[in-house]
Parts: sequence; structure tokens; C-alpha cells
Amino acid sequence: MRPERRSTAEDRPKARLVGLGLLLLAACARQPLEPDAPPEAPPEAPTEPPTTPEGSVPEVALPAAGRAPIGAGAVGPLRALIDAGRAEPTAMRLLTPLCDDIGHRLAGSPGLERAVLWAEAALRAVPGAQVRLEPVQVPVWRRGREQAWVTAPHPMALPMLGLGGSGGTPGLEAEVVLAVDVDSLGPEVAGKIVLFDVPMRGPEETTGVYRSIDAYGAAVGARGRGPQAAAKAGAVAALVRSVTTRSLSTPHTGGTRFDPGVQPIPAAAITTEHSAWLRRLIERGVPVRVRLEMEAETLPEALSHNVIAELPGAERPDEIIVLAAHLDSWDVGQGAQDDGAGVAQAMAALALLAASPAPLARTVRVVLFTNEENGLRGGVEYAAQHGGERHVAAIESDIGAGWPRAWSATGSEAQLAWLRSAAAPVGLPVESGGGGADIGPMLDHGVLIAELLPDDSAYFDVHHTWADTLDKIDPVALQEGAVALAALARALSDAPPAPPAAPPAPAP
Repeated sequence: MRPERRSTAEDRPKARLVGLGLLLLAACARQPLEPDAPPEAPPEAPTEPPTTPEGSVPEVALPAAGRAPIGAGAVGPLRALIDAGRAEPTAMRLLTPLCDDIGHRLAGSPGLERAVLWAEAALRAVPGAQVRLEPVQVPVWRRGREQAWVTAPHPMALPMLGLGGSGGTPGLEAEVVLAVDVDSLGPEVAGKIVLFDVPMRGPEETTGVYRSIDAYGAAVGARGRGPQAAAKAGAVAALVRSVTTRSLSTPHTGGTRFDPGVQPIPAAAITTEHSAWLRRLIERGVPVRVRLEMEAETLPEALSHNVIAELPGAERPDEIIVLAAHLDSWDVGQGAQDDGAGVAQAMAALALLAASPAPLARTVRVVLFTNEENGLRGGVEYAAQHGGERHVAAIESDIGAGWPRAWSATGSEAQLAWLRSAAAPVGLPVESGGGGADIGPMLDHGVLIAELLPDDSAYFDVHHTWADTLDKIDPVALQEGAVALAALARALSDAPPAPPAAPPAPAP
């Protein structure tokens, strides 16, 4: 008879995590609802074993060749946490039902509310987690049917995606005029369709370290502000070059905004290839005409929820570390990279912390925000409700599932020094100037905010497109991001006293 093997203290964290992974799977591996079926009640955890096919994700998440693993010099509870996190691909097993069973999740849609109930049920499976839903009123925009085509100089279908917040039209046709920036429109655009052809910079156009997220920020203003500027100048519609550096004739949607009193005009993203073609024609003096048909409409606001789960700290329970992501996505694709990956990483990080035998000193709170994509209502409401609480840090994951390479943070010099000291054993450098959209409103309350910076070199290839699907996710990199979040939360929880909130920024 084979002697029974006794478990050791080193074995227990891994064993607890494996068991916890099965609990999370039980909460998540439910049958998909019918499309657009309204939510009725939180889903119950099935009693059947996990349905994830054997071998569909790696059983052990090890660093890929050429990628530096986090925590190479970590010791003690932090080392045990990192090792346990790599032993079980919890993040991919969470992301799979969110993408494949629920799908895209625009604010005000049944898909988003199914995701809220799914996340609540999965987080309730985390031992010791205190879970709640907090109501948020969100805008509701519906795409409807849409199509566009060039009518001159020759008929041609024009791949497009309407922009969130766009107005609709049963059909309009007009001449296209070119704009290369938002602030140069004059009376010449009245009665025309304005094409904003503003390319996103690629790595070959920069010097130094290239980050796609920085190039995106420099180009996205044409999408966010261009259609309103065109409307104010009398244009009848706006076309915007998709914000990406690489394209296979794929349009990228996103939000645009119209101030109160400005009538929304039809606004759509077109592919980089078609935008460049139309620009070449216009610059050569060739007349271009486009016809648009769009059923887009804005409906009354709806009720949604932020999903919150926290592990109370044993020594400083009133000091809070937030791990954040957003549950909503655009109404195309599956929202896998944006921001299903961040959701799965934050949830997996909380499960990993819960499985650790070493208690947390400070409270770790996961916040899954609603309505980041076309309103930021979840982030604004959270700051309004919780801004007076003692948040020592808020960390967001919202740049996809690439291999983690750094943190980017905004705070006072004392806060940044504290973060760098605590984060040193995690092994990722801390850069200045970042944060995250959902946690951005917490800056008004002096909170240190940070974001996980993964390798985002391929992120904007699928961002806001029908191609943002689960098959684009690297499970190993996804899990490493979850481990990074958990490790930083652990390090901050155990760090010495945190500096006070940052002083208010001077009035402009």
C-alpha cells in the first residue's frame, strides 16, 4: 500500500487555489441564455463538473520564451502567491463564458446585465469575499441596421460601423470633404459629409519606446470631437478613419459625443484603407459622394450596476486597494480584449488573494465598472459614492491581455515613491503619467491611480471591432497579468503606512 502523502505549508496555497478555480468554474460554466433575453435572476451554480474541454487552456501558465516573468526576486508570501497563480489558468476559464456565453455588452443591453449577474455569481464563489451590486443609470444607444456606399466616382460598398452616440438617417447622400484635424472646419463643410482622415502613428513614425496606447490617445480626438465639430459647422454627416495602425479592411467603432443643444448627425468609422483612398481622390480634385443609411438612435437611460467584491484587511480594513476593469463593451465582437481580459484578471487576482494563507493587512476591493465605453457613468458614480473613503491606491487593467511589462501611475511624489518601493519585488517598473478611465475620477479625491501596461503592440488591431474575440487571447499572458495584479495588491496591502491623499490640483 502506497503511504499517504502529507500536505505541507508550501502545498496548501496551490491546493486551495485549484479548489477555488473549480468553484469559480462552477459559478461561470452555465448554459448561455437566448440572445437578448432579459435577465431574471442571478444564475445558480451548476453541480456538474467544469465543462472546459481538456487541453483548451494550459494547465500550467509558464512564461513564454523571451518574456521576463514577474516577481523573479520575490520571497515569502509574495513568492508563494505568484507560484500559486501560475499553477492554475483561472483567468482564461473566467473569460471563456463571459465571451462565448454572453458576448458583447453595450450599456443598456441585456448582454451587459447578464454579465453583471454572471460576475456577481462568480465573485460570490470566492471564500471570504463580500459582494454587492451598486446601481448606476447609464445611457442607451442602439445601432440598428446601417450601411454606406460610395456613389461617385464609381459605385462601391463602404465598410463602416456607426459611432456610439451617432444620429440616424433613413438615407442621405452628399459630397465628401476632407478634414485633417478637428479645429479647422469652416462654412465650406455646410451640407457636406466631412471625412476626418487622422492616421494613428505606428512605431516606425516614433523615436524611443513606442506604446500603442499613447498613439491612440493622440489620434482618437478626431472620433470623439470631430462629428460634433462637423455638426456645428453645418455638415450633414461625418466619416472618421478607424483608430488603428493595421487593418484588413476592418472598421473600428467607438464613442463620439454631442453637447446638449447640438443635434447629433450620422457619424461612422470607416476602414483605414477606404479613408486613405477617399483622401487621395479628394486631394486629386476628384469629386466623391457617399450615401448613408443608419437606424442609430438614443433611447431613455437604463439601470445598470457596478459589481463590487472585497476581501477585508486584518490590520487596516479602512484602507482600500482597488483592482478595476469594466464589464461593458461595444456591441460588436465579444469584448475579449476590451475589457473582458481586465475583468477576468481582476476576478482571478481576488481569487488568488483569497486562497493565500497569509491574511491581507489592507482591504482589497475589485470593482467591475459599468458603462466605460460610452459614458463613464460607473466610474463617476463610484467616485461620488466612495470618494470619501481612504483609498490608498486604485489599479486598472484595460489595455488587453498582452504580456505585462510595466505600471503607469499618477499621484503625488510621495505616493509614487511609496508605489515604487512596494512594487519593486513584483518586478515591473513604474512609469509616470498613467491611470485608467474608470478610476480617473478618483484623482479628484487625491487617490493614487495606476494601470497595468501590457505589450499592446497588437491590441489596436482588434480594438472595438467584430474581431475582438476570445481566440485572440494568449492564455499564458492573460494569467500573468492576473498574477501581476494580485502580486501588486499583496505588496501594497503589506506595505508600510501609505502617504496621505494628494493635494487638489490647482484650478485651471
